[in-house]
Amino acid sequence: MEATPFPTEPFGDDLGPAKVVYIYDPEAGLRAIVAIDNTACGPAIGGVRMAADVGAQEVTRLARAMTLKNAAAGLPHGGGKSGIVADPKTADKPRLMRAFGRAIRNLVEYIPGPDMGTDEACLGYLFDETGRAIGIPRVLGGIPLDEIGATGYGLAECAEVAASYCDLSIDGARVAIEGFGNVGRHTARFLEEKGARLVAASDLGGAIYNPQGLPVNELAAIKREAGTVAAFRPGQRLSGSQIFTVACDILVPAARPDSIQARNAAVIQAKLVLEGANIPATTDAETVLHQRGILVVPDFIANAGGVICGAVEYRGGTQAIAFQQIAEKIRANTREVLDRSRREAIEPRRAALALALAHVRSAQTYRKRR
Repeated sequence: MEATPFPTEPFGDDLGPAKVVYIYDPEAGLRAIVAIDNTACGPAIGGVRMAADVGAQEVTRLARAMTLKNAAAGLPHGGGKSGIVADPKTADKPRLMRAFGRAIRNLVEYIPGPDMGTDEACLGYLFDETGRAIGIPRVLGGIPLDEIGATGYGLAECAEVAASYCDLSIDGARVAIEGFGNVGRHTARFLEEKGARLVAASDLGGAIYNPQGLPVNELAAIKREAGTVAAFRPGQRLSGSQIFTVACDILVPAARPDSIQARNAAVIQAKLVLEGANIPATTDAETVLHQRGILVVPDFIANAGGVICGAVEYRGGTQAIAFQQIAEKIRANTREVLDRSRREAIEPRRAALALALAHVRSAQTYRKRR
């Protein structure tokens, strides 16, 4: 059976998922799902997402995205993901993370990392319970990838390469970011350092738009104080969904899956879409954007900075080595995918899938069938 980009329930395809585990600990108030998609390249790395509405389908799709991401980056890791069903704003995170750590202690083929709703402290608790995690606090010997902005750094490096494929200069480019969190905020910061101008940003509280520009550090400070970027002034306050309608050159969706669908893809004005979140656009939406001449760099190529950093950390590498690896791998992969897309007249995702799947299938030839 031919592998599809994302496995379908209940049993997926010939790549995975290898294992889906449901966890319930009523004493700790823990409900969670772990999906280990594929381990042909090595033990699975993938973040721990905390959200009140996270479910098995989302976690399984994200695990496949991690398989593709790790393979495309040439990392000795497969893909996994987990979701804890809880509101990250109100949850007792130390209690939940420790209970989750105890529950996955024997899932040795899964290495957890930070994701939406979790941070370095959360991974510190997991590391204490399991002895394995990435993105842990510095005091425990880790590289706190969200704190240093590893994913955002990679997205900015990706943007610099991709810009030449869509007649765009990063210097002066207008940037809109959906999801001004750990990924979006650092992406804006690194792009600003390259001369780009943030003009719009959104979070759960709404969006703010100012064609004259939004200073990234001031916007981040307002969000910390008020809880939302929508409180920033001067600027035009918008609903969160209106972020996709603003005039910009680069759009970075960095929030939840499927936020870009065919209906709103038709109104996006950007020249370049860098997928900062995992699976932020549906397949139909990417096709609409491609047909409109908007360049889309797929998630598992563009946002691999975090997991590249995590793989370096897991093997005892330094932050400097991690940033070097992020730049080298993401720039090379972006160029390879976009060259193939042009050469074969196919969507960038198809070119990216060919790259990643070839790596996984090659690794599978060395694995014993069990």
